[in-house]
Amino acid sequence: MTKWVKGQVVGKRRWTDELFSLQVDAPIESFRAGQFTKIALDIAGERVGRPYSFVNSPHERPLEFYFISVPHGPLTERLKVIELGDSLWLSPHAAGFFTLDEVGEGEQLWLLSSGTALGVFLSLLRTPDPWQRFRNIVLAHAVRTAAELTYQDEIQSYRKRHPDQFVYAPFVSREEYEPGLKGRIPEAIEDGRLERWAGLDIDASRSQVMICGNPGMVRDTIAVLERRGLKKNRRNHPGQITTESYW
Repeated sequence: MTKWVKGQVVGKRRWTDELFSLQVDAPIESFRAGQFTKIALDIAGERVGRPYSFVNSPHERPLEFYFISVPHGPLTERLKVIELGDSLWLSPHAAGFFTLDEVGEGEQLWLLSSGTALGVFLSLLRTPDPWQRFRNIVLAHAVRTAAELTYQDEIQSYRKRHPDQFVYAPFVSREEYEPGLKGRIPEAIEDGRLERWAGLDIDASRSQVMICGNPGMVRDTIAVLERRGLKKNRRNHPGQITTESYW
């Protein structure tokens, strides 16, 4: 089984000094929206790789990845300066179970993200599945500053195309931002601000919640939801909470 295939950078966007999107042409195998692969570069005689979720849907090309530059991170420090036409390595085999076919039935789909975890939800939203399965879809995205609220053209297009189905809830923690919510997602669920914003209630009988982001956000959000009576989704014991940590 081939462990790596060579890819070529065909597009790059710099959102902020730390946030980047890469578009890559590479011969990978089919995948499901919500899965990830590995990107690698050869650094000092060693192939250094890290998992990245697809932003593109399974039927879109080129491949797209959204990442933050980690200070002194050997891979991201080089990815941030990579140029069009440069080569990198990808695993041709996608992995992961953070997909809609692992999520149970419900009327509402809550997509709760922080930072670059937004990308995995964009991959899901670029497919017809969530729009066909759920009456309401809420996308919450928590960041530090307003400049980190990326992919706004795409998100606003969902609002225009699905005004009665889609709600976008931006969270900014380190500065004032209007219109938006202040602070963290777990606290906004606990005090009811997120539900008031969406005009919907998170309820075990109607809601499915997918959470992806930094471990603290994921952990604290699970705790708040479990106090509401929601349970983690497991294959042998279906529930309402499906998670992935982005760290």
